[in-house]
This record gives sequence, structure tokens and C-alpha cells, in this order.
Amino acid sequence: MIRAIIVDDEQHCVDRLLKLLLKYVNSITVVKVVATVEEAKVSIEEELPDVVFLDVQIYEQTGFDLLKQLSAINFEIIFTTAYDNYAIEAFKFSALDYLLKPIDGEEFDKAIEKLRQKSSLKELSKKMEVLFHNLEEKKNSGLKKIAVPTVEGLTLIDILNIIRCQSDTSYTHIYLKGNKKITVAKSLKYFENLLEAHNFFRTHHSHLINLLMVDKYVKGKGGYALMKEGAYVEVAVRRKEEFLRRLSDI
Repeated sequence: MIRAIIVDDEQHCVDRLLKLLLKYVNSITVVKVVATVEEAKVSIEEELPDVVFLDVQIYEQTGFDLLKQLSAINFEIIFTTAYDNYAIEAFKFSALDYLLKPIDGEEFDKAIEKLRQKSSLKELSKKMEVLFHNLEEKKNSGLKKIAVPTVEGLTLIDILNIIRCQSDTSYTHIYLKGNKKITVAKSLKYFENLLEAHNFFRTHHSHLINLLMVDKYVKGKGGYALMKEGAYVEVAVRRKEEFLRRLSDI
């Protein structure tokens, strides 16, 4: 799913974009709509979008003012404007496309097709990097690290530093030693398949834990595992027996 932010100070222009995006509801989700440069900066840093539909003129500021305030531009930009004299400056920021208002439906569809193609290529590239890295690790004395695609690029994680993984819909939060957390756009099932042979156990539909990082087990209907960083992780009733067996084998 492509995550989008709309930055525009005119409601009728926002409404037009939202209407045009309706046909792409299964592949693009609008996570924020904002009307100022200040709000846009905060939203981009918090939401980490894949694409920003960016109005050029935003009250007394411009979309270029916003981009200059960002430490990195890790998303695609589709400029929207009523003026065509900004095009050259827009493409200096490597804009994916530049749409003139009122936005034509056919031109919008062409921009979205560019976006989808670029997103597919980017995801394929990340998957190949992860695959080749993990194959190399397995060839060399077993899997010691996993390579995961993040917003910044490819991050290598030592599996001995992973305490637990927690599902958040289509994302997974990976909790590491040192109170660190990495969020990855992968399902918990993906990490279960990757790590189950390395003392990781799925205690619950939302939790995958490193059995080496369990401090103690607290009895109950299903019970809880107290992890080294202090988290209590639920153990589902149907998984309790297998969990206790795996724990005793360590």
C-alpha cells in the first residue's frame, strides 16, 4: 500500500485529489491532509509517506520552502499548482510529476502510473537486496543477521540483539537491546518464517519473541512471558504447552 500525504491550502483542490484517488483505494491510502508548511513538515517526519501531493503556493510560503526544511527527501513528489512557471524549479527537486490545476483526470492517472511503477521497482530492489544478503549469511555458518528494508534503506540487524517482534497490521515493530525499536513494512509472519529456527517463538498472533530473552514465565490462563526489556508478552492458551516445551529445551 502506497502511503500519501496531501499538502494544499484550498479545500476544493483537496477534494478534487481525494475524488481522483478513489479509484486507487486498494493501492494508495491518504494518511494525512494538511494545509500549512509547518503541519506538512511534522506530518512527513511522523508518517514517512511514499508520496506527497504538494501544492506549490501554500498561503505566503511555497512547497519549495517545505522541501528545503527537510533533512532528507525519501518520498516521491507530485506537485500541484495553478501556475506553470514553477515547473523548472519543481524538477530541480526530482519531482515525479507536475500537475496543473484544475487537475485533469487523464493526466492524474498518468502520474499515478509513474508512481506505481517506481514503487514496484523500489520494492523489488529492496527484496532482492534482502534475499541476497540472507542467502549469503546462510551460506556462511548460519544466519547471524537479517537485512530489513526501512525508510533510510537496508538495515542489518544482529538476531542476537532482537528481543521481540510485535505486529501492527501490515507493519512489524522490532524491539532490540538498548531500548531501540525499528518499524518495518513486513508482516509478523515474514519474521516468523525467517527466525523460527533461531530460538524465536510465536506466542500470540501479535507477538514473536526471542526465547533467549525471556526472564520468566508468569502463570495464568495462557500466561505471560516477561522479557528482558520489561515487556509482558501474552502467551495464547493454544500455544502455552508448546511454548513451555520450547522454553525448557533451551
